[in-house]
Amino acid sequence: MNLQPSHTGWIEVVCGPMFSGKTEELIRRIRRVVIARQKVQVFKPATDDRYAEGAIVTHLGVSLASHNVVRSGEILAGVTEDTEVVAIDEIQFFDEGVVNVVERLANAGRRVICAGLDLDYKGEPFGPMPRLMAIAEYVTKTLAICTRCGNPANRSYRLTDEEAQVIVGAHDHYEARCRRCYMESSQGRVKQRQLHSALTLTAIE
Repeated sequence: MNLQPSHTGWIEVVCGPMFSGKTEELIRRIRRVVIARQKVQVFKPATDDRYAEGAIVTHLGVSLASHNVVRSGEILAGVTEDTEVVAIDEIQFFDEGVVNVVERLANAGRRVICAGLDLDYKGEPFGPMPRLMAIAEYVTKTLAICTRCGNPANRSYRLTDEEAQVIVGAHDHYEARCRRCYMESSQGRVKQRQLHSALTLTAIE
């Protein structure tokens, strides 16, 4: 960021695929806030229990204490009057109401830093992320490294056959893929499913 606002609130969104350093960047910004002696509160969804319940944690194990909440309204209720900065990790897991929560916090003069997946495993916009990115003053898009070819990766490829949008996991469930490798793997999976369905129907007949 070249120009930082003063005497006003604002919204920052850090987004990208799995393993792209979103939480690491969030923690970096929070630590700078602490150095500046500003009051900060950190929140994350209770559904994200991969590494720790009371902390946001990077895939490399770097952690920072946080408040676990179930619904977006709990964030607004939990922010104290003297808090200057609010940080929210894995924000894509929250309900759509989180957009209004974030905007109310910013309108009240607070800096709000959000981090989350912009795309789900199908490559489609994830939950409230499109609206958050639209209303934010700053959007930082991080890229991972494709595990197949080493290119910059902007997609999260699910390794399992589970079809629910929200499946919490790490290296056991996901890999970062570039556009080409993601498409090749996805098309291969579709063909496998079509073949399996055809064999099943043949067996029934």
